[in-house]
Amino acid sequence: MKALRKTRPERGAELVEIPVQPVGPRDIQVKVKAAAICGSDIHIYGWNAWAQQRLKLPMTFGHEFCGEVVKVGEQVTHLKPSDLVAAETHIPCGQCYQCRTGNQHVCEHMSILGVHAEGVFSDYAVIPAVCGWKLPPGTDPELGAVMEPMGVAVHGLLAEPVDGGSVAIIGCGPIGIFGAQVAAALGAYPLFVLDVSPERLAMATRIVPQAVGLNPAKDDVVAAVRKATNGRGIDIAVELSGSVPGTRLAFNMTRLGGRVSLVGLTGEPVTLNTCDDIIYKEVTVKGTTGRLMWKTWYQMDRLLASGRFDPRQVITHRFPLADFDKAFELATSATAGKILLIP
Repeated sequence: MKALRKTRPERGAELVEIPVQPVGPRDIQVKVKAAAICGSDIHIYGWNAWAQQRLKLPMTFGHEFCGEVVKVGEQVTHLKPSDLVAAETHIPCGQCYQCRTGNQHVCEHMSILGVHAEGVFSDYAVIPAVCGWKLPPGTDPELGAVMEPMGVAVHGLLAEPVDGGSVAIIGCGPIGIFGAQVAAALGAYPLFVLDVSPERLAMATRIVPQAVGLNPAKDDVVAAVRKATNGRGIDIAVELSGSVPGTRLAFNMTRLGGRVSLVGLTGEPVTLNTCDDIIYKEVTVKGTTGRLMWKTWYQMDRLLASGRFDPRQVITHRFPLADFDKAFELATSATAGKILLIP
């Protein structure tokens, strides 16, 4: 099969021919229909410090995908050939304290598809059956391919109930726009989306017209939010930019007794005044990573079944797997949303 692999410790990747992986007793083999480029894939392609600390080369990377099951291991009973699946990319051990207490997504021995285990930028992928999420027949594979990143937004937003409260999404990358779509579908009002990129802000407000766009580089965000919330501040701030200023802004704009969900990964420490920013305000701070297994996926199923929004609006480009260089070059552009690679 063809596979996009990181073969050398330098920028770039190679599309090569390799044998299809063997299927273990608890694995499934999937014919990949569509795969999406994630921020971590960009790190791997660019071979930055994050990637260097995690990958053992050579490695097929990629983890956001949808495909058709073609073979199942002898111990697999919940999936069968011809089933369409999306993938949970956390591979839990199933035996540690976290796994046994309902927190598989933060397994003490966690592996991640396309980072610690062979990934999915290939014709076929072999993944643990426990990671396969069965989709309804007839589901568009492009929708299945973006459910994993959509789940990051859903978990961050729904770490506690939204209940129609006011919401600010900080960072309008694809996950931020997914978060804004979900917040709007749940009746969040007022709803704000924030980004320093005019292009990303325009994309977010086009896809989610209920949202008010604010640019922290130009607008007095805190004043605008207070004006729209009778002087209180925002009920829920979801930080998805992964920036130090964005994280500080999340606390500055949140009301007394509000909630800050931290999802974006900052590259450096963030200094906060714990008394003024958290204690005196009684702010709830929730750190979230990935998706709950499997609560978040059931939440996504219900949201998608409601028909209130279409995550595929966030997909802006599609490339054959052979054109991966063009896709990765575009992936760092502010004009791109989710980019799909089609084997």
